[in-house]
Amino acid sequence: MIGGGRMRRSRRRKIWLLSLLLCACLPLCAQDALPKPSRALLALPDCDTLLAYGQRTDTVSVPCLSFPAAFRQIGVNRLEDEAGVLKPFWEKLRLAKLGVSSDTIRIVHVGDSHIRGHIFPRTTGERMQQAFGTLSYTDFGINGAFCISFTRPDRVEEIAGLHPDLLILSFGTNESHNRRYNATSHYRQMDDLVRMLRAKLHDVPLLMTTPPGAYESSRQRGRRRTYQINPRTPIAVHAIRKYADENGLAVWDLYEVAGGMRRACLNWQEAGLMRPDHVHYMPEGYRLQGELFYQALIKGYNEYVEY
Repeated sequence: MIGGGRMRRSRRRKIWLLSLLLCACLPLCAQDALPKPSRALLALPDCDTLLAYGQRTDTVSVPCLSFPAAFRQIGVNRLEDEAGVLKPFWEKLRLAKLGVSSDTIRIVHVGDSHIRGHIFPRTTGERMQQAFGTLSYTDFGINGAFCISFTRPDRVEEIAGLHPDLLILSFGTNESHNRRYNATSHYRQMDDLVRMLRAKLHDVPLLMTTPPGAYESSRQRGRRRTYQINPRTPIAVHAIRKYADENGLAVWDLYEVAGGMRRACLNWQEAGLMRPDHVHYMPEGYRLQGELFYQALIKGYNEYVEY
């Protein structure tokens, strides 16, 4: 009996120890299996090169520009295109950069005497050709022109005949030089021109630029001519930006980039980049404007391909 009792106690102890072991193991055995890593985390998804940031072949190096020491309070140099109207143009540039397309990309730059002087637009055009190869950049400027100067049917036909992939409109200096300048009339004149151009160039993106800034002169009898900053330039700039925003055009605000109402004219003049008439610019000034415009275009292009 004694031996049998010991055997039963020993069996119960073994059963009790086995139960403890089972209780300790149950949580581990009952736990849900950890999910396997998703394939999306293990390998890059099959995607267009636009998403492979950092390993791009279609971006362009943004040039580093140095302003003259006299320049202060400059603005951010960028294109504004909230509606994305430049996307078709950026895509054509991207395909050209990759060598997928050999079609010539045509840029037409229309404007006043700042464009007629050739240095500003041709500086931009040469840099764009270096970056993208198969590209033409045509400037069409008229001395003393207002935007309404190009609403003549023959001039609209001439612009349309150039078959642009991008059309740039640069006005505002002569409009604001008129002491009777009226922003409402200016807005209507821009609308007249844009409607005529769009009737001929249905899907061509339009980009407006603002004037760089200018002085106006006065002279009283027996005294030397004096120059004052044109107070109507910022009003004209606002009208251009407002029209572009409300009518689906991109805009490049050269006036703000150069210092805006506080410093644009002072910056150009103190740097010795304005001509004695205080309206037009020295070749170095126009070259700087062309380089700034090229830089803004490349920033806009890179933002598109890196998206």
